[in-house]
Amino acid sequence: MAKKIRRTSAAPQAASSQGAKSKAGGNARGKRGGRVRAQLVTDFTIQLATLSEAGISVVKALTILEGQTPPGPFKHVQADLVEDVSGGTPLSEAMAKHSRIFDELYTAMVRAGEAGGVLDTILNRLATFREKAADIRAAVKGAMIYPAVIFVVAIAVLSAVIVFVIPKFEEIFASFNVDLPQVTQVLLDISYVAVTYWYLVFGIPAAFVFLHFALMGRPGGYRYFMHRISLRMPLIGGVVRTSLVAGFSRTFGTLIQAGVPHLDALEIVRDSTGNDVLREGIEDVRRVVREGEGLARPMGATGLFDDLVVNMVDVGEETGELDRMLVKVADAYEKQVDRKIDSMFKLLEPLMLVLIAGMVGFIVVALFMPLLTIMSQLGGM
Repeated sequence: MAKKIRRTSAAPQAASSQGAKSKAGGNARGKRGGRVRAQLVTDFTIQLATLSEAGISVVKALTILEGQTPPGPFKHVQADLVEDVSGGTPLSEAMAKHSRIFDELYTAMVRAGEAGGVLDTILNRLATFREKAADIRAAVKGAMIYPAVIFVVAIAVLSAVIVFVIPKFEEIFASFNVDLPQVTQVLLDISYVAVTYWYLVFGIPAAFVFLHFALMGRPGGYRYFMHRISLRMPLIGGVVRTSLVAGFSRTFGTLIQAGVPHLDALEIVRDSTGNDVLREGIEDVRRVVREGEGLARPMGATGLFDDLVVNMVDVGEETGELDRMLVKVADAYEKQVDRKIDSMFKLLEPLMLVLIAGMVGFIVVALFMPLLTIMSQLGGM
């Protein structure tokens, strides 16, 4: 409130206030460098929609939410929103200044809600969209992380055995001077290489992992290739493809519901997707639509959308209910993602067990064959 009072004061005071705001803005920018969790933004959206539905003005609603937010980067962002909107800036423009938190999709929907006088409805749709998108991302990440963690733990345990345990057995075999089977000699050679050239054995894979993430962080041929591979991998490829179609349908349908023009909506969806193959496909669709053609045929031509999606989009265009059809597609495909993840877990768990059992079995057989020979020699004495 103090800032608003100073705005209506005399010119020197206004200048002083402007300097204070500039200084405060600089401090806020410094503190806004921290990461803001997506769930915080979703909760903010839900609460803002609730307050708007209750007939509370946007400025007052923002002030209430800023006041109840704990100290942190997001509180400073909300303070900036209160200041900008109080000064007459539209909410969408104020949010666009914080593009790391309110992305283009978010601000485009808020802009459409302001233009149509249905901001509360749009905010509710945004909140629903963000919650469903978060659920599907969590499901896909869980599907990727679980087997990766199991595999890494298994490799770590086996590496410890190879580096620390097997050399002790080699000393025992050498002291009894027994002839070693081929399988045991292979295991001892692996252990020798791992102990002697540990910096290469562990350093080269670590370097490849670092290089992989570095290349995935920038657009280019490698990232495009990996994104295409991820769509074709057994088990995981089906989950990734289905989740991408669900995300596209949910985002595109939500934007159309908000009144965003098709071309603008496609551009926003293209820029918000994380898969380069899908991004290329959406751009191809957008290029054809810009020339005056419908959505269904170019979507089918990309090879990313199956016949069900293409047919539902075609029906939606003919009936004028494209947004509703896209939301139905998103609902159906999100359920498919859950089912495919469950099926993948049921298949991956035994496969991982068989793989780990095979590696452990190899080590046990390789170590116990010479031990049986030693025990027979000791029994003969």
